[in-house]
Amino acid sequence: MVLISNSPRETMSIGKRIAKKLRKGDILCLFGEFGSGKTILTKGIALGLSLKKEEIISPSFVLLRQYSKAKIPLYHFDLYRLKKMQEIISLGYEEYFYNQGITVVEWAGRLKSLLPKEYLSINLEIIGPKKRKIEIIPLGSHYEDISY
Repeated sequence: MVLISNSPRETMSIGKRIAKKLRKGDILCLFGEFGSGKTILTKGIALGLSLKKEEIISPSFVLLRQYSKAKIPLYHFDLYRLKKMQEIISLGYEEYFYNQGITVVEWAGRLKSLLPKEYLSINLEIIGPKKRKIEIIPLGSHYEDISY
């Protein structure tokens, strides 16, 4: 499915819509260049899981934020700063990926061979100053029945 967002507010709204369909154990892998809206989309997902806007902080400098007050726990990874596979492995990422929460991974391309077998691939592309193309691709049978 391809969606077009004309503003950060719309991107956040798309995130809220996505959140309504998520279940425990879901993994969302976000792909896109710097400034494409990955963090804004994640904030929308967090809002859709009943978090307050002021509670949501990008994990850029800590790599992982855990939001246990959400309707379903949310684990938000930002792998931008990581360059080596061993750095990702040392995070203990598998504890979160296969847990009872929802995992969102920004810069998921850094996972390479560590990408899970089943996940929602969300590709964000800049197509204008505030306009984004958001493509949602369900990978694996776990996500076959999800539509946005």
